[in-house]
Amino acid sequence: MVKTSVLHQPHLLIPHEDHSQQTQESISLKLKEQECMSLSKKCSSLKELKQVHCHIVKFGLFCSSLCSSNLLLSCVQSSWGSMDYACSIFNQIDDPGCFEFNMMIRGYVRDMDFDEALFLYHQMLDMEVVPDNFTYPFLLKACARLRDVKKGVQIHGHVFKYGYEDDVFVQNSLINFYGKCGELRECCCVFEKMEQRSVASWSALIAAHARNGLWVECVGSFRDMIREGCWRPEESILVSVLSACTNLGDYNTGQCTHGNLIRNMCGHNVVVETSLLDMYLKCGYLKKGLYLFDSMVEKNHLTYSVMISGLATHGCGAEALVVFSKMLKEGLEPDDVVYVGVLTACSHAGLVEEGLQLFNRIKNEHMIEPTIQHYGCLVDLLGRAGRLDEALQVIKNMPMEPNDVVWRSLLGACKTFSNIQLGEIAAEKLMQMKLINASDFLVLSHIYAEARRWKDVAITRTKMAESGLTQTPGFSFVEVKKKIYKFVSQDMAWPQCNGVYDMLHQMEWQLKFEGYSADTSQVLLDVDEEEKMERLSRRSQKLAIAFALIHTSEGSPIRIHGQNVSELLVHVGLVMPASPNVTANRLESSGNRKSRKQHSLGPAIIRVAYQS
Repeated sequence: MVKTSVLHQPHLLIPHEDHSQQTQESISLKLKEQECMSLSKKCSSLKELKQVHCHIVKFGLFCSSLCSSNLLLSCVQSSWGSMDYACSIFNQIDDPGCFEFNMMIRGYVRDMDFDEALFLYHQMLDMEVVPDNFTYPFLLKACARLRDVKKGVQIHGHVFKYGYEDDVFVQNSLINFYGKCGELRECCCVFEKMEQRSVASWSALIAAHARNGLWVECVGSFRDMIREGCWRPEESILVSVLSACTNLGDYNTGQCTHGNLIRNMCGHNVVVETSLLDMYLKCGYLKKGLYLFDSMVEKNHLTYSVMISGLATHGCGAEALVVFSKMLKEGLEPDDVVYVGVLTACSHAGLVEEGLQLFNRIKNEHMIEPTIQHYGCLVDLLGRAGRLDEALQVIKNMPMEPNDVVWRSLLGACKTFSNIQLGEIAAEKLMQMKLINASDFLVLSHIYAEARRWKDVAITRTKMAESGLTQTPGFSFVEVKKKIYKFVSQDMAWPQCNGVYDMLHQMEWQLKFEGYSADTSQVLLDVDEEEKMERLSRRSQKLAIAFALIHTSEGSPIRIHGQNVSELLVHVGLVMPASPNVTANRLESSGNRKSRKQHSLGPAIIRVAYQS
């Protein structure tokens, strides 16, 4: 018998593990893992996601970072997702990484739970998980929505700490954050230090200026962007620029922006078209606004509100009511903003009965509780019609305390109709509210001056001085050869005032020849008529138009910015004060200089001849 040591037995006789079985189990697990990941992405409801979650737990795959991360991602990103359920998944992950924290922070920000997003970031740092460049945009968005500058600045410090200060996405988020918090200096500083910019960088900067009312800077930034020649402006940029043009009355830039939209965009959404509509209407181009409105395929509440308010500004009350009727026929329920526009339209057009009926429909038909703005419109409607006692009764019967706007509206109506008694009541109410300003004192002075109660004028002026209020001189802007010029009332020190005052003299001479006499009651001084005429001739609107007449070529329009055009034309003396048809749409042609002998402002406007 041959004996063999155990240590030298052939390997085939030694028991060993089945490697093929191990490989098959590993492949099976990977297939199940891939299947679960695929299923989690295809879920269309929270119920389906929970079923996939059960399968993952059943197969023992939850420890797999891919499965748990995809499950969390589907729960957070989906419209049907639940942050409560996402939180339960997140808490089951033993060692969450940066990706999982980013998903949770993003979910909280989307769910408007900004404080929780910031708290999770602190938890992330406590667990020594290093954030990446995708972490900070969501955190900065949370700080921006909270308007929390202090926390945002701390996040900015962390951006430097972890070396993401040159990341373009993080920088864009910083610009957006500082812009929304009104920190324009820091916003511009971040932008200027960027070595690499994107369209989103320009969009954030332009939106920041627009959001803070820096309209000139907004347009300037847009021009800088176009000047670089390598950027195609997106819709958000053009909407911000259109908003700036609307507030500046900068029709030329607004029209160029419209052209940019036509060239670069295949189709315009309702937001862009509504912004265009607002720009044309507020720049005085009613016909273009109406054409754009009629050609719009889709209209929403804001579109109708802008159109109705635009028609109201132009004095087209009847047309505004027609648009309001179309809105109702299309099945759009009016809101409180639309009703403010409709009531304003009735007020400006003198449609008193129609306005009263509409006011009753607000609550009775559309179940909208009238606000202080609606009551203010009603007071303005009655005040403009001279029904001052009714206006006062409305104020007394209001379900809320009248604000300064309501009393100021009544005071203005008292000035128009020379009602001293009610004017004193309105002024006294403003004084009691401690919201009276220099303009209110001046209106009351005007009422006294028309009644030639010069002693009361002096007392009112003294009260104004004792209150520490000063009268700010009126000013007007005029655009000449794509530049904006500012004129201040009674300004004699302007570089080219000699030519301007020669033109004013010629304008006044022609007006007198046409039979027009100036309303000297606007001068609140006890002086002779000649002195009053001299003061009226130095109004900022007159100075601006005279300058434009001298320096504009034949056929070019003259636009005076920042004024109500109907009042502007009366002040300048280009129309009779009693003319019922003068509306703000004359701004488009205020003045079309048809020849060297006449200056036409439309059918309801007197032609002003002057000598060259």
